[in-house]
Parts: sequence; structure tokens; C-alpha cells
Amino acid sequence: MTTHVLLDLDGTLTDPGEGITKCVQYALKRLGEPVPDASELSWCIGPPLSESFSKLLFSTDGKLVGRAVELYRERYTTTGIYENVPYPGIDRAMGRIRESGRSLLLATSKPTVFAARVLDHFGFSRHFLGVHGSHLDGRLTNKVELVGHILSTRNLNPGNVMMVGDRLHDVEGGRQNGTSTAAVTYGYGSRNELEEAHPDHFFDSPEELALFFEAELLT
Repeated sequence: MTTHVLLDLDGTLTDPGEGITKCVQYALKRLGEPVPDASELSWCIGPPLSESFSKLLFSTDGKLVGRAVELYRERYTTTGIYENVPYPGIDRAMGRIRESGRSLLLATSKPTVFAARVLDHFGFSRHFLGVHGSHLDGRLTNKVELVGHILSTRNLNPGNVMMVGDRLHDVEGGRQNGTSTAAVTYGYGSRNELEEAHPDHFFDSPEELALFFEAELLT
């Protein structure tokens, strides 16, 4: 039975679309690069920032990509972080999962310092046993490494853990570490992307997520 649930943040608990796309646009504009419309940047929500900027800038130049990330954070830390909306029903769903006896752990490629602020801002911190994100220098942005780090530091049995997220990276992060996996379809991963990732479960709403764990107790 699942004892610990690892939850992604962006696209799983909250919709950060406005803040992330505006911060990406800000960084590109400051660099003097072409600035795509916000509707063309939804794919940037979820993957590590350095990966997204490398694609946007058509460059693997670490200094250029690093500068783009710095500019992104210049706006994100004061404004973009709050241009964010919780998905309807997610707060209650997390409460129900906890009431079913599971422990929740945040597993996000977003830097821990920012992730913790988002949880505090929306009153979600009370649901979590721990908050695990990346470092500002880029360490642990890879979901496979992050999930492995959580399992190791928390001394968790992968067979009792489920990784839940809205993108391919989340599913791969769980699977490659031996956990069960679930994809939420209301976030930013396309149905095609998620089906190709082959998660163990699909959830179309926070309600379905909560119901799964409540039902698991009865089996």
C-alpha cells in the first residue's frame, strides 16, 4: 500500500502559467531576444528552467543560459511567484489524502526556497511532511535525481511510494526510482505526452486523486 505520496507543484497543485510565461518573456526581452507570445510558452511549465532556456535560445552556452535564468528570477521572486492559482479542489484533496493515513512530500524541480513560499502563500504547507526541490545552482532539477534523493534521505521503500505529476519528467522520475506513478491530466502535459510516459494511473481531477487513496484502503 502507498504510504508516501510525492506531489509535483507546477501543473499539479497550482496553475503557474501567467507567472512563468511572463518571467520567461521578461528574461528574453532583457537579453534582446525574440519574445514569443505567452500561448507559445506553455511547454516551459514543468521542465527545469535551464532546459527551457537552452531550447528558447538555441544555445548550450552555460553562461548565456545561466544569465537567462538569473533574469527570470529577477522578476519571479517579487512578482511572478504570486501570479499563480491553485487548482479547484486540490486543497481539500490533499487533506483527504492525509486523512487516509498517507504522508505528502513535495517533489518539484523548482528551487526549494521558492516552492516553500508558494506553499505558504496558499496555506498548503500544513499538508506536507517535507518540501523537496532543487538548489539555486541547478542541482536536483532533474526529477530522476530528485526522487532518488528523496527516497534516500527519507529512507523510503520505493514500493510504498507514488510520484504524482503532470509531465513526462514526473513519471520518469518515479519509474526510474521504482515507485508507482500517476499523471494528472488537468495540468500542462498533453495527453499524448502522458500516454507515451506510461504512468500506472491517470487522474483527471484532484477529486479522482483523493478517491484513489481512499479506495486503496478498502482493497
